[in-house]
Amino acid sequence: MTTRLRNKLTYSNVISSLALFAALGGVAVAAGLPKNSVGPKQLKTNAVTAIKLKKGAVTSPKIAHGAVISGKLGANAVSSGNLGNGVVTSAKLATSSVIASTIKNGVITTNKLDNEAVTTAKLGKGSVTAAKLSDEVGPMLGTLKSGQTLRGVFDVGASAKDPGNLARGSISFPFPLLNAATATVLKKGETSANCSGLSGGNGQTPQATAGNLCVYITEEGNLDATTPLAVENNTRLGVGLVAKADEEGDYFAFGQWAVTAP
Repeated sequence: MTTRLRNKLTYSNVISSLALFAALGGVAVAAGLPKNSVGPKQLKTNAVTAIKLKKGAVTSPKIAHGAVISGKLGANAVSSGNLGNGVVTSAKLATSSVIASTIKNGVITTNKLDNEAVTTAKLGKGSVTAAKLSDEVGPMLGTLKSGQTLRGVFDVGASAKDPGNLARGSISFPFPLLNAATATVLKKGETSANCSGLSGGNGQTPQATAGNLCVYITEEGNLDATTPLAVENNTRLGVGLVAKADEEGDYFAFGQWAVTAP
């Protein structure tokens, strides 16, 4: 019987039987692997591919610190909604990354500027216009702004050979008015509705309401009692002053003036 069995064994029969045994044995081994018995040592290089990963299998605890670098991020992968509050600091910004076109209108306010941040070199040519100046700043060119006041002093006098002799002087405004102001000459100590007097430190701030020129005489000598000082040639650029002698000899008038633009 043994002889007959040997006579019927062929190479192909043996190989087929071994293959069937190996296949059945492999299934049995795979089905019978204990839990957690397959570790990194049992995995071939590149054995775990992307399609073998279960959806949601790779969570943040599974990612090593520093594993996700910029080269691993897809285009537009990180949006504003993915950024935590306060994570983008000044140290994280690349040089020249913030330019004028990337700044939203109105985001840079005065409280965001350091002291002395805006220097003359930072100002564009023609960027500071008259409209940008405070009302406290006088005009650099053009007419005096409405409600602004110019102030100064005057001194008129001469030596008269006869009573009634005249001496002339003038007041020129540093900045012209839009129109000529109404001129009022006030004797020493006088005031009026439009000329409230000399105020401020040492009485050296003459006052005038809008549209008025107030000429305050603070000292005078040998002037005509009726018309000690008169105004002539009243224009938006200034006025002329005329002093009239009362008697022969020196005569004079000096004081302060103020004009406020209408």
